[in-house]
Amino acid sequence: MYKILISDKLAEAGINYLNDQDGIHIHIQTGLKEDELCQIIGEYDALLIRSDTKVTEKVLKAATKLKVVGRAGIGVDNVDIAAATEQGIIVMNTPDANATTTAELAIAHMLSLSRHLPAADRSIRAGKWERSKLMGSEVAHKTLAILGFGTIGRIASQRGLGLGMEVIAYDPFVTPEIFERYGVQSVDLEELVKRADYLTLHCPLIEKTKGIIGSAQMAMMKKEAMIINCARGGLIDEAALYDALKNNRIAGAALDVFEHEPPVNSPLLELDNIVFTPHLGASTAEAQVAVSVEIARQAVIYLKTGEAVNALNLPRLSAEQLKKASQYMGLANILGKVLAGLATQPLERIEVALFGKAAEVDVRPVSIEALVGVLSGKVSTPVNRVNAEKIAKRQGISLVESKTEETHDFLSLVKVTGFFGNESVSLSGTLLGERRPRLVQVDQFEVEVVPEGTLIFTRHDDKPGVISSISSVLGESNINISRMEVGGANNELAMAVISISEPLNDDLLAQLCDIPAVHRAAQVIL
Repeated sequence: MYKILISDKLAEAGINYLNDQDGIHIHIQTGLKEDELCQIIGEYDALLIRSDTKVTEKVLKAATKLKVVGRAGIGVDNVDIAAATEQGIIVMNTPDANATTTAELAIAHMLSLSRHLPAADRSIRAGKWERSKLMGSEVAHKTLAILGFGTIGRIASQRGLGLGMEVIAYDPFVTPEIFERYGVQSVDLEELVKRADYLTLHCPLIEKTKGIIGSAQMAMMKKEAMIINCARGGLIDEAALYDALKNNRIAGAALDVFEHEPPVNSPLLELDNIVFTPHLGASTAEAQVAVSVEIARQAVIYLKTGEAVNALNLPRLSAEQLKKASQYMGLANILGKVLAGLATQPLERIEVALFGKAAEVDVRPVSIEALVGVLSGKVSTPVNRVNAEKIAKRQGISLVESKTEETHDFLSLVKVTGFFGNESVSLSGTLLGERRPRLVQVDQFEVEVVPEGTLIFTRHDDKPGVISSISSVLGESNINISRMEVGGANNELAMAVISISEPLNDDLLAQLCDIPAVHRAAQVIL
């Protein structure tokens, strides 16, 4: 008999599902403080929560029988995932259960903006009849531009196509085949904002997407364009949005999320050409039922079969397994991160090969860790060894694995190759003393690089003066070079891998690319 504690309110359908399962006993007790939860959590095999319960390290240490924490919803800020992993406890969520609800809210906002529905309602309530003032526009034959083409963006695209719209999207981590499958044209960010009649955001808030729609992007947009954000506050520069709306550089906007929630004293509240909702993306009866039933189903599956659906971490590995594979897994993770930094287009296929002594371990955890390195920070869901392959498939990335005891100049070698478009990048790494990772080959260029910190990779003409020019650009900006490796494959091309004291901004990286003999420069931060 498995015992499940439900410490936040779940929809009745989820409770009924659990009650119908053989071998499952549930107890519902909400509003528990940390000490109260610690006193009882040791009895339970699973804990199901929403956002109110705080699953702290203290709680997890007291959870001596706990096998899984299930979050009905997406956000897991209230769970100490690192502490859960340390205790061998799976943490899972329901990332897709409210995707339809969020996509439909974005479409509702689009239609509301197009027909001035909030203003029309206020007008009628004020005793007015302003039909000419409230002239709207059709969405049919207009361009719906989607920033972020994950699950929610894909659902929104199908709703837009159903309304007779032209749908375009920007997502640098989605392959052309995925766009083609959904009947959506893939464009770059500049074309996206220029062509948009309605720009709807559905991407994660990470460092690279913070303020992704700012004054520069709004300046490119049509005067008739409208912006909708039901994703995350912070994707839009709200000061720039205020300026664009106030000066009629764009026609309107709708926000369900904000930089600060609630948006008390925001100047946006003063404007008439913007509408608001209080973070209602998942607030439908259907979504509440869906997340409750889904997390109940996932918890039961894990308790009865060990299958971890939508897990955000890993169960505890045996000491023997960890000792045997962990160093190669760490090396593969590093190679994956470097690959993600060097790929110039969305990756379509990744091949992981183990040679020599590395082939003595199971290739699967090593290859999955390479995927973790590639995907980390590129998608909204935290990526780990449990969910990496599923996320890769969703992004259109296939995985090929192989191993052989043959050696390639090294006792052990891990090779990770990424394919995109008509190009590929191949990286080989080894362990010195079976523990110190080294990058030893990039494509045809042999190097010996300590893979840590900030690395600059250049491909350049193999001739005198190039390294001096690169060093001058860095030196003039007070960027210290701590290590440099230069590899030559033939008499024409060479590669430099330069370890520097701090990351370069876009302008400095562009200066390196502008050196006539430099064909390509990329930055990788490890």
